[in-house]
Amino acid sequence: MGKQKYTKEVEDPTKVAMASGSNLRVHFKNTREAATAIKGLSLVKARRFLEDVLEHKRVVPFRRFTGGIGRPAMMKGTGWSQGRWPAKSCNFLLDLITNLEATAEVKELDPEHLVLKHVQVQRAPKYRRRTYRAHGRINAYMCSPCHIQLIATEDEAPVPKPAAAGKSSRAAIEK
Repeated sequence: MGKQKYTKEVEDPTKVAMASGSNLRVHFKNTREAATAIKGLSLVKARRFLEDVLEHKRVVPFRRFTGGIGRPAMMKGTGWSQGRWPAKSCNFLLDLITNLEATAEVKELDPEHLVLKHVQVQRAPKYRRRTYRAHGRINAYMCSPCHIQLIATEDEAPVPKPAAAGKSSRAAIEK
């Protein structure tokens, strides 16, 4: 197998850390929701969030795939009503974050200043198995694996706002 292709093109490959997994045997829907929850977080906060989910201290909000999802009391104040604690998905994402940190150290980036800018989960081809039913019938028994891509960039220091001198620029334009 060749080099992994990423769906997002990066401007400067020396300033980003990338990690991916293909054909991972973990449910696509649970992984998609857990990955959406950590998008935009720093690596430290994302790791803490996933570890808290494993300990049932925090919950992953389910936003798209909500059929049959319970409404735990922990969701109060989050703006969403349905959530779960997908342990296997969190473990796979934690492994990828560890891989991302190792890649950052090789590229001499500071893992504490990295922010997850690109988080993508895609459906992978299903593995076909079969289950045997009553009266000699056979049904399909397939899993829903996924591909995961993570790209983290160093967070730049925010630019300070210039001090306003007198009137705002919009008021000067309107006159």
